[in-house]
Amino acid sequence: MDIKILGPGCRYCTMLEERTRQALDSLGASADIEKITDMATIVGYGLMSTPGLVVDGEVVASGKVPSVRQLTRLLER
Repeated sequence: MDIKILGPGCRYCTMLEERTRQALDSLGASADIEKITDMATIVGYGLMSTPGLVVDGEVVASGKVPSVRQLTRLLER
């Protein structure tokens, strides 16, 4: 699984990364997590607000920080 956290590095981006790691732990899954802070790259994903979460090339969340439970459901797919 390939995961990207898109955002400028704000507290919400950090929170999204922490919650994503917790969701992965609860699933017993592993993933490569990459932080993307370059705005041109972020816009290239079609994101209009951050933070954003990309899983295997697909934007699955943007503009909010989902709960660990919501992230677990997103990552189970």
